[in-house]
Amino acid sequence: MNYLAHLFLSQYTPGFLIGGLLGDFVKGNVEHIYTGDIKKGIYLHRKIDVYTDTHNIFRSSKRLISPKRRRFAGILIDLFYDHFLAKNWSEYSNIELFHFSQHVYKVLQSNQDLLPESLKLILPSMISQDWLTSYREVAAVENALKRISARVKRENDIKSGIEDLLSNYQQLESNFLDFFCDLMSYTNNLYCQLDSANQKQI
Repeated sequence: MNYLAHLFLSQYTPGFLIGGLLGDFVKGNVEHIYTGDIKKGIYLHRKIDVYTDTHNIFRSSKRLISPKRRRFAGILIDLFYDHFLAKNWSEYSNIELFHFSQHVYKVLQSNQDLLPESLKLILPSMISQDWLTSYREVAAVENALKRISARVKRENDIKSGIEDLLSNYQQLESNFLDFFCDLMSYTNNLYCQLDSANQKQI
């Protein structure tokens, strides 16, 4: 999943929120780098990614991507699913997407000392252009694809991936709606497991 989905699924505490985003920016063992809810948020992010990548609906969505972009299908579907989450936001949250996004930016700004340099570099643009709210617009998805394409070192046609979204829009949205219900249930179970583990430690 992409930024918005991970942040939405990490609304437990500010620490979980930060960790939910950091999962895209830190690799390897974080045991001695982060503690508490941030470490748990990174752990949840990674579990969510594994669940997503192995889910039949997500795999079905990847098969809709053009063969010339197929090796980047996971990246494309992650972003497309963020678009559908933003578009259908009111189905999942009582908080307006704009207000949720502003809350995220405030938490990140207040904890910049904990963020890796790669995230610090894009944070000003993320905030000024309000990436999270903008995902509900197809034009913003296209802009995001261009940014991703520029960051990928190997030659790619990711920026043309908007064609895959527009050509398969209804099917991809239907896939997302079915998949996200499963993902929310899975994430809730993860939180319950963490709560149970915490209570045993008390």
